[in-house]
Amino acid sequence: MPKTEKELMSFDEFDECRNPPPAETDFSQIVDRVVSRRSFLGASVAFGASAFVMGTTALRPAPASAAPSRLAFKQVATNTLDTVTVPEGYSWHIAAKWGDPMWSNSIPFDEETRGTGISQELSFGDNNDGMAMFADGDRNILAVNNEYTNRSIIHGNRESGLAENADDVRKSKAAHGVSIIEVEQKDGRWSIVVDSPYNRRITADTPMEITGPARGHDLLKTAADPSGTTVLGTYNNCGNGKTPWGTYLTCEENFNGYYASSDPDNKPSDALSRYGVGNEDWGYNWWKYDDRFDISKTPNEPNRHGYIVEIDPMNPTSTPKKRTALGRFKHENAAVALAADGRVVVYLGDDERGEFLYKFISEGKYAAGGNNSDLLEAGTLYVAKFSDDGKGEWVALTPASTGMASQAEICIHTRIAASAVGATTMDRPEWVACNPNRVEAYCSLTNNKNRGVKPNAGGDATPVNGPNPREKNLFGQVVRWLPAGGDHASDNFEWDLFVTAGNPVVHTGPEAGSSNVNADNMFNSPDGLGFDTTGLLWIQTDGNYKNKDGFAGQGNNQMLVGDPDTGEIKRFLVGPKECEITGITWSADRKTLFVGIQHPGEKGGSHYPAGGSSVPRSTVIAITRDDNELIG
Repeated sequence: MPKTEKELMSFDEFDECRNPPPAETDFSQIVDRVVSRRSFLGASVAFGASAFVMGTTALRPAPASAAPSRLAFKQVATNTLDTVTVPEGYSWHIAAKWGDPMWSNSIPFDEETRGTGISQELSFGDNNDGMAMFADGDRNILAVNNEYTNRSIIHGNRESGLAENADDVRKSKAAHGVSIIEVEQKDGRWSIVVDSPYNRRITADTPMEITGPARGHDLLKTAADPSGTTVLGTYNNCGNGKTPWGTYLTCEENFNGYYASSDPDNKPSDALSRYGVGNEDWGYNWWKYDDRFDISKTPNEPNRHGYIVEIDPMNPTSTPKKRTALGRFKHENAAVALAADGRVVVYLGDDERGEFLYKFISEGKYAAGGNNSDLLEAGTLYVAKFSDDGKGEWVALTPASTGMASQAEICIHTRIAASAVGATTMDRPEWVACNPNRVEAYCSLTNNKNRGVKPNAGGDATPVNGPNPREKNLFGQVVRWLPAGGDHASDNFEWDLFVTAGNPVVHTGPEAGSSNVNADNMFNSPDGLGFDTTGLLWIQTDGNYKNKDGFAGQGNNQMLVGDPDTGEIKRFLVGPKECEITGITWSADRKTLFVGIQHPGEKGGSHYPAGGSSVPRSTVIAITRDDNELIG
């Protein structure tokens, strides 16, 4: 089935095509400036446009008598194979894949039809992304996001490659959301426990509760929900978070691509346009069969999506809760930490070019073994401002600071609030990860071809600056910060760049990357991040896999491991063709590493995992060591 024009576009490309940013802006005077930065340990280094020519960066320096590398595996070479490659001494297998039955009355995946609405509602969802493992005694419960579908794959039985009837839409909706599955290991292999009482599908039609400041606000009211307190569904669920009290946070990202208008003369509000909601969708056609997605009929429905959703994976009858206190934007993931006084801190990235990095601090305090069910219902939302001198601050988003009428409006129109306080525009802030062994956090800034060239969708300038030091940034970087006083609740922080990705074989200057990137470990577009218990940082990529021109030699998307102490980075895994590597979690005994292989063959070039002429299917894979020792 040939790919449609929309399907070949990323969400960012679709947004920019339909809703282009304001006119180009000339930032040429900023491109050549040199910014100064201090490392976390206080050593001053030159850094910026001129420093990049030498490929340097501000890294935490290694001790004088450096210990042996903690990355004790043989690095995997780049490749363009249509399979998964892991280091010698490691093995992998598939634990779950799109269409796998979750109940005994499910219908096995059909290669020809790609399933029906009913079969998909009873099966593992598509394009798995963020995930987390939970335990009940010796039982393992895996919560997995199902972000979106490749239309011409799931509807490959249709000549158009799109949803053509109500059941096609039902199937598409059911492929989205979250799959909660019990998994077990038998004879060394993990698989779904069919008919487990924990198994659950949460989809675009699942009833949910709206909580927090925006609950009941007029902007959330519809004819179907005049109270503005309940909503159907979650979709485009990207990264995730896990709370200390055992709940799962799923993050609504590119929700805007599901809305369209049956009235071609409909004029979306400026606020909807700020979020990329317009009269044309990304090709899902849900609006043709469900008025919720027709903005000429239900203009408030998009305001009810774009939130963090909290789910109790241990209680299949519980109602998911949309936590509006954490803001509304294209949520990538939710990194949870505890402040020194026990309040809950959640770091949040808005994954769009030139958008912002946020932090939420709860009003209440976490109590081990206590009732923590409402900790994410109330608190303060902040946005980051980075200075070029290696310092930064968190600015509270309040009616006084933003000039907005209420906290509810701030939580609904969070992007507008962040623009109002002059937050730092970032190069697509995606996953945030908090080091479990010290108070510091890392954020992947995936890329931004508009840096220094165009403002963001709200008209905010995107100058070349400290954490975003390259014009027309195609390779991305990972920024890290150290909260003042060793407290995640602090208003101030110091920051530097852990790595700037690049290609030193093809490029010199900024595109070569930082000094810890070389011909053997080079990569582009860091996306997923996760720390293991030893404090090593796992980096997953979602970038350019064409393996030519400026990206020659980088092969398929990959997963690397970095040492925050030394800056050393090694490649651990390479995925199949046209996939993204995303989602990471461990079994309770740390002997199995679970990783997501998303959208293989998104452009028609893969038949992973079965090979031949089979339908490509996203998978959760399980990685183990052949000597049965720990992984992280």
